[in-house]
Amino acid sequence: MIATQWQAAWDAVIHHPLFGVAITLAAFQLAYAAYEKTRWVFLQPVLVSMIVVVGTLLLCGLSYNEYRDSAQLLTVMLGPATVALAVPLYLNLRRIRELFGPIMLTLLVAGVGATSLGMALAWAFGAEQMILMTLAPKSVTSPIAMLVAEQIGGVVALAAVFVMITGIIGAIIGPELLRRFGVQHPAARGMALGLTAHAVGTAQALQEGDECGAFAALAMSLMGVMTAVLLPLAVLLLS
Repeated sequence: MIATQWQAAWDAVIHHPLFGVAITLAAFQLAYAAYEKTRWVFLQPVLVSMIVVVGTLLLCGLSYNEYRDSAQLLTVMLGPATVALAVPLYLNLRRIRELFGPIMLTLLVAGVGATSLGMALAWAFGAEQMILMTLAPKSVTSPIAMLVAEQIGGVVALAAVFVMITGIIGAIIGPELLRRFGVQHPAARGMALGLTAHAVGTAQALQEGDECGAFAALAMSLMGVMTAVLLPLAVLLLS
């Protein structure tokens, strides 16, 4: 009888409409606290929280569809959170105007370089055309990458995986790599993280400071626009 009651209570908890929100926020807060305390690069909050959430779902026997439905509130709040990135941009508007020329030059060179280098490496290892087209938009946020991948003949689901891997790796090794190369200016660090690691890199940049986060958000946005407009056109012209 008692075991039945405990089982009923447990089922009520894991099937609660906000269970997905609770485990997601708890996992991220724990991961963030661990990262802040240790500063160990492999405890990157997005990576650790993702592993914790997946493990929790497996232990509870919940499917992804159930988790997605219970975490719907976070999906709804994603839009306002993205728009809120305009705040650090506005606060650093003067600096952005001063560095407008270098920003556009960096966007052009680094954006083309990031896309071309990834495709070149994949081609050198014998990747098929479909994989190349899937890999091409890896340095932008998932919604844009999935749309562009579909337009140029890639696999939408796999494009989302490439984007996630790119963001996590960029956020893990990017700050240390920039430090080793002597890149200390917040604007330069923000541009590098936003261009190469999109949203995850921007989140990492915001932890370093408002100016770094502002330039990362700007770079992420401009990289997304450039990829969505120019990449399908380039593929069409080359084919």
